[in-house]
Amino acid sequence: MTRQPTQPPSRPPASRAGALPDSTMSPSEEIAAFVAKARAMSPHAAGARGRLVFALDATMSRQPTWDMACSLQAEMFREAAALGSLDIRLVYYRGMNECRASGWISDSAKLAALMGKIDCRGGNTQIGKVLSEARRDAVAAGVRAVVFVGDAMEESADQLCVKAGELGLLKVPVFLFQEGHDAAAEQTFREIARLTGGAWCRFDPGAATQLRDLLRAAAAYAAGGREALQRLSRTDGGAAKLLDQMK
Repeated sequence: MTRQPTQPPSRPPASRAGALPDSTMSPSEEIAAFVAKARAMSPHAAGARGRLVFALDATMSRQPTWDMACSLQAEMFREAAALGSLDIRLVYYRGMNECRASGWISDSAKLAALMGKIDCRGGNTQIGKVLSEARRDAVAAGVRAVVFVGDAMEESADQLCVKAGELGLLKVPVFLFQEGHDAAAEQTFREIARLTGGAWCRFDPGAATQLRDLLRAAAAYAAGGREALQRLSRTDGGAAKLLDQMK
């Protein structure tokens, strides 16, 4: 039987301090406001400890990408090590209503061992739960960025965008890396990226090099902020893609 990571301790209800306020603005005006906030985002101090939520779709279609992400996750730690340090919380969903989060992990070997114990199972997407978990972590633990890797979206786009807007107010960018060409997923992922001041990028099925570059870029941001991403973008295509959308 596949061992599961332990459930994190139950938390009290999150504060409403970061909730999206009522607004009479049109959707386009709200998006423009969030983009303006992203532009004003100050870089994190070099050498400080970064925290990154690493979220993965672990439904049945994702097994090849799960295995690939498992082999590439050490790249995130290595990139961050040059700037400071990085703690990662793994969040994943699979099966019928199963969504789990690990504790904070600061060692690539431990994260790889944890991921190696998890197999993919059929089920619908649960991206809303991922965003809710990220919001709780942002309030409680100072999360700097969220990475999501997936290929589909089967939920209410409007509800996901409300959750994304809350992360935007907390200045937590979401980097969404989409495998494949699902049009509905792309439209919603792009909107989440805009609302949070993050970025959306596509990678080809099985393209380990593309995914590696994107993960390294996200880790650079989590560890060193926008300045670190700018430096990396001079030599790394993945970082350049993220930075272009965050301007």
